[in-house]
Amino acid sequence: MERYIFSSSSQITHIIILMCVFVVMSATLVHGQGTRVGFYATTCPRAESIVSSTVATHFRANPAIAPALLRMHFHDCFVRGCDASVLIDGSNTEKTAPPNLGLRGYEVIDDAKTQLEAACPEIVSCADILALAARDSVVLTGGRSWLVPTGRRDGRVSLSSETTDLPGFTESIDSQKQKFSAKGLNTQDLVVLVGGHTIGTTACQFFSYRLYNFNGTASSDPAINASFLPQLQALCPQNGDGTKRVAFDTGSENRFDASFFDNLRDGRGILESDQKLWTDASTRAIVQRFLGITGLAAFNVEFGRSMVKMSNTGVKTGTDGEIRKICSAMNS
Repeated sequence: MERYIFSSSSQITHIIILMCVFVVMSATLVHGQGTRVGFYATTCPRAESIVSSTVATHFRANPAIAPALLRMHFHDCFVRGCDASVLIDGSNTEKTAPPNLGLRGYEVIDDAKTQLEAACPEIVSCADILALAARDSVVLTGGRSWLVPTGRRDGRVSLSSETTDLPGFTESIDSQKQKFSAKGLNTQDLVVLVGGHTIGTTACQFFSYRLYNFNGTASSDPAINASFLPQLQALCPQNGDGTKRVAFDTGSENRFDASFFDNLRDGRGILESDQKLWTDASTRAIVQRFLGITGLAAFNVEFGRSMVKMSNTGVKTGTDGEIRKICSAMNS
């Protein structure tokens, strides 16, 4: 084995110092290329408070804005990373794609951006506004807060054709896993982030097929609790209004809690893709960790962790992308 011999302790000390400097420099370079908590501390100190107060104002007028903003951030991150490409107006942009036609809350982001441009022109990205607004929405509905790394820049590409990266409401667990894995997210992240459905609603058109003619059987989805089925059929009659809204988390759609997972255990999941988290053995074990009162604390902690992980997906930083002046349009 080759050996290195140093003639004095001073040489050893010198080499150790050089190694430490190299490690620190390397860490700094990596850190500087990504997001970090407090990115706007000096350039726009009120950035986070402006976003949170804006979200709170809109939430007081319409509590449904909270799950809408959380969903918008998720849809943004799953296509080209968290770069606010979902906000861009125009033909054939992400906003025009079928999975995004039901997105709401654009006015909240625009409101926050207008105030931020007045306070700190061309400093705070729309992508960061989305990430902060998602966190603030969870807090307003009773969830636990987390530190949001910022420093994202806004993307300059938005294509409706790329929204196929978004998980669909009929997809198998294996397909959902693949889509999450492609974003650097694991199976636990999948379960935890889908748990965001603890707040909000969906439309009858996305699950009524489970109630009457599931997979051409002329019967309902056997995964639905038999005692729950009449309630859903009353909410979404056959050939009824497909746009009618129904809570994801029955009895708790306005509170960020863990009852969503209890409902999955009890066969009361609304979307087919959600209920599969319980019927598939590979995800059921994770769901079980979040059941009951004891599961709530674990879910709150893991949700924040998974949100940070997701919000760092494909981010543009440094000189990549831009800081939009208006969130719905790329800079000229």
